[in-house]
Amino acid sequence: MIREATKEDVKALTLLMSELGYPTTEEKMTIRFKRIKSQSNYQTYVYEKDSRLVGMVGMFEAIRYESDDSYIRIVTMVVDSKFRGLGIGKELLIAAERWALERGASMISLNSGNREERQQAHEFYRHQGFKGTATGFYKKIKDA
Repeated sequence: MIREATKEDVKALTLLMSELGYPTTEEKMTIRFKRIKSQSNYQTYVYEKDSRLVGMVGMFEAIRYESDDSYIRIVTMVVDSKFRGLGIGKELLIAAERWALERGASMISLNSGNREERQQAHEFYRHQGFKGTATGFYKKIKDA
């Protein structure tokens, strides 16, 4: 079942972030989640199976400079490795698309790292209709 994430999900979200390769603490995730929930242009959906949270997608709506429409940027997408291949990721992306359409957005974008362990994710996204068209860059300007 897909539903909006709540503060009661923070412990499970913390575990999913570790699964994605971004370990954190429950305390830090609580602070982050509170900030995210305070933003009206952010949305987090979770997938619950047998009373266990096994996947999530987090995104925000952004305004474009190059056109009059908005787009949705998926910033986090993860399914517990024990539950991959069951269609959970696909359902989470469908929920993201539904939210995007409700917001009037015309596009969904996401980044996925170039590391070897992300290659299966790249194939999954291509299979869901995403196209790899950009190269991303970043510059760290402050230590976290």
